[in-house]
Amino acid sequence: MLVCVVNVSAGRAGPALHAVETAAGDDLLDLHADPHHNRSVLTLLGEEAPRRVAIAALGAIDLRRHSGVHPRLGAVDVVPFVDLDGHDALAEAAAERYCAWSGASLQVPVFRYGGAAPDLPSVRRGAYRWLRPAAGPGLPHPTAGATAVGARRPLVAYNVWLAVPDLELARTVARAVRGPALRALGLAVGDRVQVSMNLVDPLRVGPAGAHDAVAARVAVAGAELVGLVPGGVLDAVPEDRWEELDLAADRTVEARITRHERAAPR
Repeated sequence: MLVCVVNVSAGRAGPALHAVETAAGDDLLDLHADPHHNRSVLTLLGEEAPRRVAIAALGAIDLRRHSGVHPRLGAVDVVPFVDLDGHDALAEAAAERYCAWSGASLQVPVFRYGGAAPDLPSVRRGAYRWLRPAAGPGLPHPTAGATAVGARRPLVAYNVWLAVPDLELARTVARAVRGPALRALGLAVGDRVQVSMNLVDPLRVGPAGAHDAVAARVAVAGAELVGLVPGGVLDAVPEDRWEELDLAADRTVEARITRHERAAPR
C-alpha cells in the first residue's frame, strides 16, 4: 500500500493549516502540526491526496511571510512516497509522476532526493548552488519556493526535549548521536530546546535507541513522536516504555489504515 508523508510549511492554527487539512479529506491518516516549527506532517493514502494538499498549500502559504525554526525549501517542503509492502519501484514511479506534475501544473521546481539522487540534507544544502531542479522552473516559485520529492523506506520523525534550554548543548548532542541510521539537529522551539531526529533505519535505531542516545549525554524532559510509526518498530519497544517514549498502539501506520478501512463506506 502506498502512503505519502507530506511536510508543509504551515503549523499554526489558521487558514493555511485548515486549507491543507481540508484538501487531504478522507485520505488523511494523521496530521501533526507544530506552531514553533510552523510545519505540519500529513500522512496520506495514495497519490491524489498529496496533489490536492499541494494545490491548497500553493494557494494558502506565502514563504515571503513565513517564519519557523525548521529548515525549509518550500511551502510544500518534502513529499516522500513509501510503499508499505516494500515495493520500492512503485514508490519511485509515484515520485516521478509527482515531479512531472508539480513542475508542469504548479510551476514549482522539484529536487529529487534518495536512491541515486542526493540525500535530503544534501538537497537542502545544494539546491540552486550545485544542484539544479529535476523538474519545473530553474528558479524558486515566488511564494512557494521548491519541493523535495523522494521514494523511501519507512522512517520515524522523533524529537527529544532537553531538560535545560541550552541550544548549543542540543547542537552538540545532535552531532554526537548522528549516524547512518539517525539524522539529528539541535533546535530552539519557543523557550525549550530539542534534538530533532529522523530515524532513517528505525528497525536498527528506533525511538528507544534514539531517546537513550540523547539521555546518555544530557538530562531530558520528554520525547515526541512526529506522525506515525511502523508497527514493526513499535513491536520492538517494550510496552512499559511506550508512554515515556510517546508511543501508543493507535499511532502506527497500520492501525490508522485499519481505522480508515473500517470507516470507508461499503
